[in-house]
Amino acid sequence: MFVLDGPEGRHAATVRRLRIGEPLVLTDGAGTLAPAAVTVAGRAELTLDVGPSVRTAPPDVRVTLVQALPKGERGELAVELATEAGVDAIVPWHAQRCVARWRTVEQQDKGVRRWRTTAREAAKQARRPRVPDVRELVTTGQVADLIRGRTALVLHESSATPLAATGLPSSGDVVLIVGPEGGLTQEELTVFGSAGAIAVRLGPQVLRTSTAGAVALGALGVLTGRWT
Repeated sequence: MFVLDGPEGRHAATVRRLRIGEPLVLTDGAGTLAPAAVTVAGRAELTLDVGPSVRTAPPDVRVTLVQALPKGERGELAVELATEAGVDAIVPWHAQRCVARWRTVEQQDKGVRRWRTTAREAAKQARRPRVPDVRELVTTGQVADLIRGRTALVLHESSATPLAATGLPSSGDVVLIVGPEGGLTQEELTVFGSAGAIAVRLGPQVLRTSTAGAVALGALGVLTGRWT
């Protein structure tokens, strides 16, 4: 028997109102799943009968999303959608044309914590066995360091190269870079190009920074076999 208490237990017992006999799945957020059933429903906790755990394999192609800071609540929206679309890691980035700014250490800590909470909640909603790794805020130079030696794609509406025409790997890391609402500067494109990134376009529409990552992840899910 296992007692599910704390915030998760309270949510399951008081918000979800799970009752005796109802099934649920437990995960450690790092790839392990275990089926369970409620045996005792308390006011703020559940007692569970837990079955054998199963370790799920990570995808052959791992995608890291470098997301320029959107303004307002669109940052959390970008994280939520990317998590539902299967992203493996998310890196917040201070692009030159970002309206939103995490200027102080306190703002950076608060922003990263908020994104991590959003990723965890979205992973539960999507029933993912792995919660994406939300990393610390980076600069343009640090993004360039990240993409060296990896397949790196920069979403850009003026690119003549469709994403589907890009030679994508069958395994390894792919870094996906999404710029701010104001677009990437020529300096940023040059820095990323010098580090080995390829500018690509998704289609004829210009997407908002908060949705572009999720749309690109969907395309990568099909093109790389991540969704098969």
